[in-house]
Amino acid sequence: MNKLNKNSSEVWSGCMNFREFGLILFVEEYEKCIRFYRDSLQLPVRNIKETLVAFDLPNGYLMVEQGGIGSVHEKQREQNPTVLRFDVDSLTTEVEKLEENGVVFIHKSLKFDWGTIAVLNDPDGNRIEIGEINTSSGSYIPK
Repeated sequence: MNKLNKNSSEVWSGCMNFREFGLILFVEEYEKCIRFYRDSLQLPVRNIKETLVAFDLPNGYLMVEQGGIGSVHEKQREQNPTVLRFDVDSLTTEVEKLEENGVVFIHKSLKFDWGTIAVLNDPDGNRIEIGEINTSSGSYIPK
């Protein structure tokens, strides 16, 4: 059996011993992005420093830091080849909650064979997807 067929505890047993995963997002519209992730997405603030804010995520963190290049429109893959994906149990419920917080969606429901996503952008033009995935998704973890 290769690593792709093992359960997650078997795969991680021989891998690098790290404590958690973090993603650093460099932004131009720093204050707007901080308000967006804190107030609109309601991510809990872990730490505040002079040029960055770290937000808690399950099993990791998102660090928003000064020094990026923003866009008034969604950044193309050439500008930012990363998408922030937040997988949820109920897309409809989460979209409604986020709309109550002032989030504007580009798409509220895009259906694929692996699941359904809603698409929005942060104030810097970084693409964010809220996903309700199913068992055929590449990120699906069997329970």
